[in-house]
Amino acid sequence: MRDHVEVAEPTTYSAKVIAESSNPTHMARMDGPDAWGIIHGCCGDTMEIYLRLDGERIAEATFMTDGRESAVACANVLCTMVCGLSRTEAGRIKPEDVIAALDGLPPAKVHCATLAVNTLKKALAGQDEGDSDE
Repeated sequence: MRDHVEVAEPTTYSAKVIAESSNPTHMARMDGPDAWGIIHGCCGDTMEIYLRLDGERIAEATFMTDGRESAVACANVLCTMVCGLSRTEAGRIKPEDVIAALDGLPPAKVHCATLAVNTLKKALAGQDEGDSDE
């Protein structure tokens, strides 16, 4: 009797995911943010999003994560997307919007977009701590 071995399919990323994760322009902790959120995702990754506001508009957004390529790419592109938006406009962003901005994600990595968006929503709501709620 032979043992059955599952082989994972290789993960293929779009050029945008590779670019966003290779040179993340928003990856940094922010001193004295106006809003901040953190989620410890059920996938094991932790994500933090920091916001500096100008009135109701997001003037600057940064993030930190211990996740890998897809988590970095999702958070980085999300931070780019929210700059200049009002808090309300930013709160309407969905994981699908992040995935579209990255020209797609492998199905096994879609949860990274959800983690990024949920962390943003936590920051926008003024909550500063959180557990797994991807």
